[in-house]
Amino acid sequence: MDIGFIGLGNMGSGMAANLVKAGHQVTVYNRSPDKAQALVQQGATAARTVAEASSGAVVFSMLSDDRAVEDVVFGEDGIVTSLAPGATHVSSSTISVALSERLAAAHTQAGQRYAAAPVFGRPEASSAAELFVIAAGAPQVLEPLLPLFDAIGQRTFVVSEQPHAANLVKLSGNFLLASAVETVGEAVALVTKAGVDRQQYVDILTSTLFTAPAYQTYGGLIARQEFEPAGFAATLGLKDLRLVLAAASDLQVPLPVASLLRDRLLTLVATGNGHLDWSAVAMLADRDAGTASTPDSHHPT
Repeated sequence: MDIGFIGLGNMGSGMAANLVKAGHQVTVYNRSPDKAQALVQQGATAARTVAEASSGAVVFSMLSDDRAVEDVVFGEDGIVTSLAPGATHVSSSTISVALSERLAAAHTQAGQRYAAAPVFGRPEASSAAELFVIAAGAPQVLEPLLPLFDAIGQRTFVVSEQPHAANLVKLSGNFLLASAVETVGEAVALVTKAGVDRQQYVDILTSTLFTAPAYQTYGGLIARQEFEPAGFAATLGLKDLRLVLAAASDLQVPLPVASLLRDRLLTLVATGNGHLDWSAVAMLADRDAGTASTPDSHHPT
């Protein structure tokens, strides 16, 4: 299939590479063109513009936030004006529910197809084609996309015919991940202050009560205080907590814990640590407990 892929960051580069490996003709675009070079060496074609990347039957977008998606979709020679009638835009970006609804309406008006397919998984899962794809859209839109989702992930969950539902599922999942990161950080600070080895503690918890991959991955990062390079930057985590709270407000669903997590991530970002992995929010628990290691640029003051 002739596919375009827009957005070659930590997640998008692995997804695009796996589409190439699956034998598809993939045209890639990134605002910083140098990120396309590795994919070109693997068999992709580099596009000079968003329009060039939107000339096939399907175009994926995997971008950092609402503004980036709006620029690519609604900007001059963007996806909406460049995609052929009947062609499909697959948005894998973690965006607001409101923007997903706007995208669906705009593509319908233009005679195009639209599906939301955000993913669960960190960059290493993207490279290994082990993502979990959360897909939503009309059945006739999703059916031809399923082999593409199989190429980038280990399992696809179709959650609704309304694309924005997939975005809500993704945001709610990130809310739960942030909850796990915060509580593990607090628990590690507690036992560390009592003299328990933090790595041993995490090993015990993640091999008994909390064996889920989220606890194993983030527990390990917190135990090792391994927050660089960021698999998922704190600035993006803060963005997602804001988006899930906005969705909850629209639905009139209180999320008191999400409000706390937003403030914790805001503190991390405000103290100059937004570039670190969002699991670095555990540094706040160490700081508050007085268990932080010797001060350096990573530790909020």
